[in-house]
Amino acid sequence: MTHHFIVHFLVFPAKSTFLSHFDISNTNLFTYTFSLQTQVSIMSMNLSNKLDVLQRGDKHLETTVALNDIRTQLQELTKSVESCQSEVSEVKRDMVHIKHELDTVQQVKEEIEELREYVDRLEEHSQRRKLRLLEQGLTFSLTYAIFAAVLGMLQFGYNTGVINAPEKNIENFMKDVYKDRYGEDVTEDFIQMLYSIAVSIFAIGGMIGGFSGGWMSNRFGRKGGLLVNNVLGITGGLLMGFTKVSHSYEILFLGRFIIGVNCGLNTSLVPMYISEIAPLNLRGGLGTVNQLAVTVGLLLSQVLGIEQILGTNEGWPILLGLAICPAILQIMLLPLCPESPRYLLITNNGKKKQGRVTLRRLRASRMIDEDIEEMHAEERAQQAESHISPMELICSPTLRSPLIIGIVMQLSQQFSGINAVFYYSTSLFISTGLSEDSAKFATIGIGAIMVVMTLVSIPLMDKTGRRTLHLYGLGGMFIFSIFITISFLIKASIPNVYVYDTIYRSVNPTNLGKFVSSQREVERILKNKSNPKLYR
Repeated sequence: MTHHFIVHFLVFPAKSTFLSHFDISNTNLFTYTFSLQTQVSIMSMNLSNKLDVLQRGDKHLETTVALNDIRTQLQELTKSVESCQSEVSEVKRDMVHIKHELDTVQQVKEEIEELREYVDRLEEHSQRRKLRLLEQGLTFSLTYAIFAAVLGMLQFGYNTGVINAPEKNIENFMKDVYKDRYGEDVTEDFIQMLYSIAVSIFAIGGMIGGFSGGWMSNRFGRKGGLLVNNVLGITGGLLMGFTKVSHSYEILFLGRFIIGVNCGLNTSLVPMYISEIAPLNLRGGLGTVNQLAVTVGLLLSQVLGIEQILGTNEGWPILLGLAICPAILQIMLLPLCPESPRYLLITNNGKKKQGRVTLRRLRASRMIDEDIEEMHAEERAQQAESHISPMELICSPTLRSPLIIGIVMQLSQQFSGINAVFYYSTSLFISTGLSEDSAKFATIGIGAIMVVMTLVSIPLMDKTGRRTLHLYGLGGMFIFSIFITISFLIKASIPNVYVYDTIYRSVNPTNLGKFVSSQREVERILKNKSNPKLYR
C-alpha cells in the first residue's frame, strides 16, 4: 500500500497540474507544453530511483507486483502527456482558424463602413435631386396641356347636371312622343320612369367607360386615348341634340349612354395624364383642378338651363347637344399637347428619345435627368411588388384594410345623396313651393356654392389634413341631412307649412357645400394614399 501511495503522490498531482493549466491563455501553450514535459522527466527520474531502492530491498513477490504497478502508472502518464500534446495541437489549429475568422470579420466591417458611406452619399444626392424637383414650376407648355386635358372633366360635370333644369321640358316631350305613337295619354308614373332611365343610363355608360380607361390608355396612349374618346363625346352630343328632330326618346337614351361612356373614360384618362405630365411638387395641387373643372361644368349647365337661355321646349335639345363643344375644343387643342413622358419612356419603350424631348418641352429645361430617374424608380418599385388577383387582394391581411377604406370612401360619397341633388334639385325646390324659374335659380346657387367650396377646399386640404377635412364634411352632412328629413316629415304631415320650405331651402345648399368642401377630391386622394401604387 505504501508503494501505491507513492505512485499516486507522484502521478495524480501531475494530472491535476495539467487540468489546472488547461485554461491558460493560448499565447502560453508552448510554455505549458515544455513545463509538462519537464515534470514528466522529473517524475520518471523519481520513479527510476524508487525502483532502484526497491530492487536493492525486498526481493519477495509483493515488491515485484509494486514494480509492475509503477510501470503501468508510468505508461498511463506517458499516454496522458501524448494526449495533452494532441489537444494542444488542436487548440493551436483552432487558434489559427479563429484568427482567420477575425480577419474576415474585420474585412466585412470595413466593407460595411464603405457601404454606409456610399449610402450616405446616395441619400445626399437624392435629397438634392428632390429639392430640384420641388423647385419646378408651371411652364406654358404644361399649363396649356392641363387646360386641354381638364376639358374632359368639364364635359363630365356638364353632362351630370345638364339634364336637371329641363326636366319638365323633357317629360313633356316624352308625353308628346308617346301620345303620337300610341294615341293615348301616358301615366305620370311611366313618364317619371322614362325620365329616370334618361338620367341613370348615363351612370351605366360611365361605369363601362371607367373600366375601359386602363386598356385605352395603354393601347392609344394618354393623349391618344383622350383624342379617341372625343369621338364618343361628339357622337353622344349629336344624338342628344337631334332627339327632338328624330321624335324619339330612345335616341336620347342612346346619346346619354354614349356620353356616359365618354365621361367615364375621361374620369380615368384625364387624372392619369395630368399626374404624369406634372412635376412632383405640383401633382397634389393640380389634382384638385379636376374637381374644379367638374363643378364649373355643373354650374355652366345650370346657368344655360334657365328659361331665359335654353331651358325651353325648343332650347333643351340644344342645351344637351352643347356637350359636343368641350369635345370639339379638346380635339383642336390636344394635337399641340405633348404625350405623357412616362408613357413614352416606360410603358412604350420604343420611344425613349421622344419621351426625353417631351419632358424637356414640359419642363422648359434640359435638366430632366432627375425626373427620368424618379419615373424609373417608381417603375422599379412597382415591378418589385407582386401582382395579385382580386381574390388574393381580398384575402390579403395587408391589403384588406386599404381596400375596405377605398370602398367605404366611395360608399360615403354615393350614399350621401348628393347625386339626387345633382339630378333632381330643380324638382325638389319646386316641391318646396318655389316657382319653376326660382327653382332653377336656386339650382344655380347650388352650383355656385360647389365652385366656391371647391376653391376653399384646396388650401384646407393641406392645412387640416385629408382625414380631418373628410370627417368634418361627413359630420356636417349628417347633421343637415337630419334637418332635411325632418322637413320632409313636416311636409307630409302638415302640407303647405312654411317651416318646411325654410328648412329645406337653407339646409340643402349648406349640405352640398359640406359635401364639395370635403368629399370629392379628398375621397380620391385618400383612396390613392391608402393603397400601394400597383393596386390603385
